[in-house]
Amino acid sequence: MGFVSLTGAHMQMTNPAPFRSRHNPYTTDVDWSMNGPLEASGANFPCKGYHRLLNTPQGRSVATWKAGGSYTFSVEGSATHNGGSCQVSLSYDGGKTFTAIRSYVGGCPLKSTWPFTLPNDTPAGEALFAWSWFNNLGNREMYMNCAHVTIQPRDSAAADADAAAIDERSPADPFASRPAMFTANVNNGCSTVETFDVLFPQPGPDVDNISRRTSPPRGKCN
Repeated sequence: MGFVSLTGAHMQMTNPAPFRSRHNPYTTDVDWSMNGPLEASGANFPCKGYHRLLNTPQGRSVATWKAGGSYTFSVEGSATHNGGSCQVSLSYDGGKTFTAIRSYVGGCPLKSTWPFTLPNDTPAGEALFAWSWFNNLGNREMYMNCAHVTIQPRDSAAADADAAAIDERSPADPFASRPAMFTANVNNGCSTVETFDVLFPQPGPDVDNISRRTSPPRGKCN
């Protein structure tokens, strides 16, 4: 009974499969609390500390995407905390910095699958893909799961077809113009407000805002 309770609490990304997730075929040391928030002290920011597994046997790439292509990520769990706001981001420097490629304000993660489009000029190479979430109800927390993905150069025809099929947005805005990933509730001087969906200070050009009740964060925030 305890096992069911543990794995059903909160939310976690399942695809692409994060480091140390039971959904990751390369995991040999499963973290059964993958769905828990980051520590309030910020000690395990980013990625619950698992970004250090990048390129180790447990940290091999779990997805290959093309710049300009449209894809989806998936989450699971039962404690959605009335949703909130999420972002998906990429890091090319091992987790030192993250660039947000799509923001979802309100209603996230109330459904299991979410679309996003990579900018046309997304750099090719090995990257960390991060899903981050700031819950509407409950303790002021930041949730973050990360996966190793491989980005290939843009294939114009395939990317355009994917975009038409999955996502109406244009990926023309350059990668360099995208904002840094929003960070809060991890002892960094920035916090979110309970019962409101956080309105990201810099959501970027690719943003879904379905919230009826937003609030900017408090403190010194990016």
